[in-house]
Amino acid sequence: MPPLRTFILKVVNRCNINCDYCYVFHGADQSWRGLPVRTSTDVAHAVARRIDEHATAHGLDHVDVVLHGGEPLLAGPRHLGAVLQILRDRVPFASFELQTNGMLIDDEWLDLFERFGVQVGVSLDGPPAANDRHRVSHRGRSTADAAVRGVELLRSRPHLFAGILAVVDLDNDPVEVHDYLAALGPPVIDFNLPHATHNSPPRRTDPDEPEYGRWLSRVYDAWIGADSYTHSVRILEDIMALSLGAKGSVESLGLAPADIVVIESDGAIENVDTLKAAAPGAAGLGLNVFGHTFDEVAQHPAIRQRQTGMAALAEDCQRCPLVSVCGGGYLPHRLSAERGYRNPSVYCQDLAYLIRHVQATLPA
Repeated sequence: MPPLRTFILKVVNRCNINCDYCYVFHGADQSWRGLPVRTSTDVAHAVARRIDEHATAHGLDHVDVVLHGGEPLLAGPRHLGAVLQILRDRVPFASFELQTNGMLIDDEWLDLFERFGVQVGVSLDGPPAANDRHRVSHRGRSTADAAVRGVELLRSRPHLFAGILAVVDLDNDPVEVHDYLAALGPPVIDFNLPHATHNSPPRRTDPDEPEYGRWLSRVYDAWIGADSYTHSVRILEDIMALSLGAKGSVESLGLAPADIVVIESDGAIENVDTLKAAAPGAAGLGLNVFGHTFDEVAQHPAIRQRQTGMAALAEDCQRCPLVSVCGGGYLPHRLSAERGYRNPSVYCQDLAYLIRHVQATLPA
């Protein structure tokens, strides 16, 4: 099995806002309720030791550590700085990334990010009316202005700004959302499809229509038609790259072996954590950083399933001419109670529409 290269560390298991689509706090798996609010320095030491031994065993000279939550900035600068220092001391070849809602960013945080070279992504779904359909405070108030303030602070140190993550909502105008986010100057915009399964399918006006595919196709047209934009849109760039025979960069597309693993705030090692949206315990492996190595993690059947490419897919997917691009869709989106993950994605028709739309513009 290929080695693991991306380690998502859940440094905080609480959040200061209440996104109704959140796979952690509103997903099928509610295990966060029994987890420590933030990861301890003991867990950080164990994580650093396990990454170091895994990298040494496989001759890796670079790994990515992603600080995630909940809202990771709720850990506070002093504690998160201590965690980063532990990781830096033991794994000096690691790159750090952090995903935040942006509301708590200030100059003290920017100084910490500068010190450790942390690349920071901000979650924002579009202009205020679009963002606040789902991303509101625990009292139901808007979070848009505070998130944009965080983005503007990051723009004062653009080398730290990793980009913006937005979740697709069919009620929002795709061109308006794209143009608004692009105007904030991110190097990358990521558009994520809402997490859904065959037993809990995504909301649609017409279940027979590729509404999400059309939405993202309109983003594509706006993106490639605007010469003044210098940002990338990752899902669209990956479709272009995979269609032309190059490698993609996200796990949700293509057939490349997955190399991502999650460490919870108590040190438990889990499969990709978006599986929490699919079913209770779906991400669990029964392993932890105190008693298990990442080599053991890589050999776990649930991890190996994400590394077997075509063989893990439904027969319909294996016969599909688009499979090398869509990869069967993102693993959580394939789940059904009857057949497990051996199904086409609930977004199959949307991915097919989008891929064909993009491919029609590429050189023959």
